[in-house]
Amino acid sequence: MARFNEAIPAPSVLIFDWHGTLVDTHDAMFSAMEEMLPQLEELGLVERLLPEDQCRTRDDARLVRYIRIFRRLHPRILAERRVSRTDIFNAIFGEDKEAKLIAHQAYNTAYRKYFGQVRPFQPGAYEYLSALKAMGIRLAVSTNRNREFLDKELRMVDEGRWQYLFDATVCADDVTEYKPDPQVILKALEKLELPADSRAWYVGDSYVDMLTAHKAGVSGVFYNGACWEQDRIDSWFTKRDAPAAILDSFEDLLNLLALLERQEPEVFAQAPAEVRPRPFPPPERPEPRIEPDWHPAVVRLIRPAVVLFDWHATLVDTLDAMYHAVDDMLPDFHKLDLMDRMVAPEDSKTLEDARLVSYVREFAKLHPKVKADRKISRTDIFEVLFGEDQEAKQVAHKAFNHHYRNHYGTVKSFEPRVRDVLEGLRKLNIQVGVITNRDREFFEHELDAVEGTGWSNLFDVDVCGDDTPLRKPHPDQLLLAVQKLDYPPDPSVWYVGDSTTDVIAAKRAGMTSVFFNGAQWDQPWLNKIFPGTHKHPDKPDVVVNDFSEFWALVLACEVGPP
Repeated sequence: MARFNEAIPAPSVLIFDWHGTLVDTHDAMFSAMEEMLPQLEELGLVERLLPEDQCRTRDDARLVRYIRIFRRLHPRILAERRVSRTDIFNAIFGEDKEAKLIAHQAYNTAYRKYFGQVRPFQPGAYEYLSALKAMGIRLAVSTNRNREFLDKELRMVDEGRWQYLFDATVCADDVTEYKPDPQVILKALEKLELPADSRAWYVGDSYVDMLTAHKAGVSGVFYNGACWEQDRIDSWFTKRDAPAAILDSFEDLLNLLALLERQEPEVFAQAPAEVRPRPFPPPERPEPRIEPDWHPAVVRLIRPAVVLFDWHATLVDTLDAMYHAVDDMLPDFHKLDLMDRMVAPEDSKTLEDARLVSYVREFAKLHPKVKADRKISRTDIFEVLFGEDQEAKQVAHKAFNHHYRNHYGTVKSFEPRVRDVLEGLRKLNIQVGVITNRDREFFEHELDAVEGTGWSNLFDVDVCGDDTPLRKPHPDQLLLAVQKLDYPPDPSVWYVGDSTTDVIAAKRAGMTSVFFNGAQWDQPWLNKIFPGTHKHPDKPDVVVNDFSEFWALVLACEVGPP
């Protein structure tokens, strides 16, 4: 529902943001972002990501965590397509202007491959803009887009009808700073020879746009084309920087101008009623992302006496070293005679698994999408490639270890509060352990290195890949862990892990399986990797998306071990 400050004056000029306000270029933008984000490491930007405790909102902190680990956008952002790259860069780099400049430049390089996919953001945009022009309101565009992109998109959108609607356009490369610096707005006003006051309206679809308007000293008008919930919008702003109006559509904009015209009858060259087009429908709300239904709020579990954790991609982030080692290892499959031992495509669990097998067999490397997603562990890769061939998997693990020695060493906590959770479990008198397919030489080094201080005092037991004849998904490592603790393998033992391999191991051991969805898989994908069929029966007992959900789950369990 539209809202506005009663003190807002009628505009002399409407300056519009481009993407997400006037036009929809999401296809090109997200394609470019997905190409650019995997380059963060080589651009030197991973270490410049904003610390999570300095992020403006909890959602921003989750986005930073996700990009730091997976080098891509959070699946919710990709599914809902509601935020711009400017919002993303401001969320993940904060006030680091140099980092944002590097990111914008890398984005522009990628965007050149995709731009040109442009359409009006909502039906009737041209008709509404023409009505505003007929009312005598000056029109301008101020955007973080580069000139080469804006000019081409202006010529293309709506079959070129928009080219002569605007009295001024200002792009990122026309000024020295990107939004939220106000230069793009002030430059437009300078071109139009108008003052920066409340009669200049800046219409944009994001928090960054409204912050830019506030810094420029003009009226910010929030265009809610993404259909954000009202309380979500309110949470972004303080009273000081809140927009002067919140509008859901261009029809709302004309309604507001008609109301202002009744207060100032001679303010426009023509009255809105004389020029406004027939009403067009507002933008449609994006389809909501389907969340997993194994949710902590609905499951009933036995309170744990023992919690065992997977290591990589659950407690810690060692993805960089792992993927470098896998890259180095796969070409060795030829001399190791492993190519002919891969599963037949018809024996793969999913079509995606069959494609991975075929790609590795043909090219001796991971498919680029697997590397870009960074969501699958080497253990899961070997399970996909070799199925039940234990000997082939052992050879592959040995080859991986050889190459991993060249890369391991850097290890980070998967989330900032992992240590707090581990210490909290111990205070509840819950025994804590680690089960990992990593060999002991690597695990012990990483255990001592994590967070600079090490976590060796946080675990009552640990079992590594070379401590048992068979690695996960066989239950031997889990069973050895509880044997060391002198505790029975029953549902009061929880095993928390991020992969199908972890779930299978837990279920075969008779323990509670907690799937740690740090990769943020959505419901359709979870249904695909845990089909619950006769051939693939194992499914997790519960899915948690982060350690805050896991901790809440532990505290919510009222029934203790039998």
